[in-house]
Amino acid sequence: MSKCFALFMFFLLAVIAGCSNSGGAPAAEEPEQKEKQPASKAGDLEPLEKKTKVVIAEDGAASGAGFYIAKEKGYFADYNIEVEFATFANSDDMLPAVAAGKVDVAGGVSTAAFFNSIAQGIDVRMIADKGHNNPGKSYFSFVIAKDLEDEMKGYEDFKGKKIAVSTKNGVDDYIFEQMLAHGGLTRDDVEFVLMADFGNMLAAIGNGSIDAALQIEPLLTQGISQNVHVKFGDATDYAPEAQIAMVLSSPKFLEDEEEVALRFMAAYLKGVRDYNDAFVKGKGDLDEIIDIMTKHTSLKDKEVWKKVNVTGLDPNGRMFIEDIKNQYNVYKQNGAIKGELNFEDAIDTSITEKAVEILGEYE
Repeated sequence: MSKCFALFMFFLLAVIAGCSNSGGAPAAEEPEQKEKQPASKAGDLEPLEKKTKVVIAEDGAASGAGFYIAKEKGYFADYNIEVEFATFANSDDMLPAVAAGKVDVAGGVSTAAFFNSIAQGIDVRMIADKGHNNPGKSYFSFVIAKDLEDEMKGYEDFKGKKIAVSTKNGVDDYIFEQMLAHGGLTRDDVEFVLMADFGNMLAAIGNGSIDAALQIEPLLTQGISQNVHVKFGDATDYAPEAQIAMVLSSPKFLEDEEEVALRFMAAYLKGVRDYNDAFVKGKGDLDEIIDIMTKHTSLKDKEVWKKVNVTGLDPNGRMFIEDIKNQYNVYKQNGAIKGELNFEDAIDTSITEKAVEILGEYE
């Protein structure tokens, strides 16, 4: 009985199906597959649904190369990010703007004043590298007068010399102290000359009023070409991991706009990687990168760009965190730090690490 009932139901359903397909309303067509969205130009993260503006405090420093290249090569645009560069007269104005979220990203130079601002409540985060010296090719290093070249052979020979440095209790001063210690000297063994303008250093060495200076590119290369000074060793001889500048961000940008911040960092690192390909590895389009740098910085001579030691920028965004802490301790020992700085809060590399996970390590 059960077998007959099963056969009956089978044929009944078949007849009903046949009737429904032969008359009345036509059978419903299978829905068409949605057309696939074109892949993101970025090739890694999808662009933001809505165009988003990111404000960067940048004054045309060479260390901003990652920002400039990412803008000009369309890496920000690939993520639907529009960048706007803002300038400030000094860090006293810039840092509060970052902390308040009026500026999303900025660059900060390691100084006691910078650390004091954070210690006293200016809430900004150090998130990535924005400047260090490349091994043996420092863009920020000591020079000596050309006529002292035969006399000075080792770092101990700085004893008794007049040495110009651009800041007190800043990364310049820190590198100066590292150099002295490397030569077995102390500050009492030399004459420290505070000279804020690097151009004045070049003139002062030329007229003999100082013997040496902690000079920066492109004046470092310019003075060599003019036979005014010679480079003495390299800053990485005695301060191989000096963290000179850092990318800063507001907590609001990192926490409330994480998807924007992640894409911003990915674009920035792509720019830094192009920079390293061109200037460090010699395998990228050097002329294209130099065109971008001359557009955004004060150094407009393209041939000089091929001669200078460029700012070191880590293609994975990594900072020398222990050196940042060491600089802070040195400034504190010198009595220049007021208050305590919580590095667990002040340094946040999480967004940079996520971007590297997506892009892959640069080697």
